[in-house]
Amino acid sequence: MSKKYKLLLASILFDAIGMLSFVIPGIGEFSDVIWAPVSVYFMTKMYKGTVGKVGATVSFLEEIGVFGTDLLPTFTFTWVYTYFLKKKDD
Repeated sequence: MSKKYKLLLASILFDAIGMLSFVIPGIGEFSDVIWAPVSVYFMTKMYKGTVGKVGATVSFLEEIGVFGTDLLPTFTFTWVYTYFLKKKDD
């Protein structure tokens, strides 16, 4: 399996972890407080440069519940941007 698709699988996994707070009653806000900085770390390691920094910022804001965005699959959106939308010059 290529690095591209391993990154996609990891992205889907991390998005699923971020959404666990909706599945397991009682741990929602507590798990988001822990997951928010962890997601920032993983995002910056998985996606380098500006893409990783912007993705990490969005992921953090999403996980702490800014603007009701906790259901966005930020890691997967970042993967789509990286492999399908980003221009090669960036």
